[in-house]
Amino acid sequence: MSVSRDDAHRFSKPVVDAITLVEGWGVEGDVHAGRTVRHRSRRAREPELPNLRQVHLLHEEVLDDVAGRGFRVAPGEMGENVTTRGVLLLALPVGTVLGLGPDASVELTGLRNPCRQIDGLAPGLMREMVGRDARGDVVRRAGVMAVVRTGGVVRPGDPVTVSLPDGPHRPLGPV
Repeated sequence: MSVSRDDAHRFSKPVVDAITLVEGWGVEGDVHAGRTVRHRSRRAREPELPNLRQVHLLHEEVLDDVAGRGFRVAPGEMGENVTTRGVLLLALPVGTVLGLGPDASVELTGLRNPCRQIDGLAPGLMREMVGRDARGDVVRRAGVMAVVRTGGVVRPGDPVTVSLPDGPHRPLGPV
């Protein structure tokens, strides 16, 4: 539905007409692109860790849901690079490969672990992005993280395909 990138560490990312995914790197021109960890606090602790957060994806249905609770959040404002519709990203297992447009693909590595900056976007929004289910387990809804497997240009309206991994499926956890 939308694509975004930013060359600086800001919470939200501006929407653009297209992004270019680079294999093993991330979104060209995005501050989080790179082979090693780019998140500032993680880079300070362990700068040589592999970057499992090259691309942030969020399905628009989450934004629709929080809108029903009075929070108006536009694509890119949660810091995602790709906003999808029709694919419930949070329900997919680790290792799922998403085809984005005619050429690009990403492999899901885990859930985005939301931070308090979400409340800077809208007070109380953090409670909507992290909660507990009926069993008391933490539920994270701020999107999924991925690495780029195949590079290519991605535009709003491009199709998204889903290829589940072979073998037993492991649920997404925070990365």
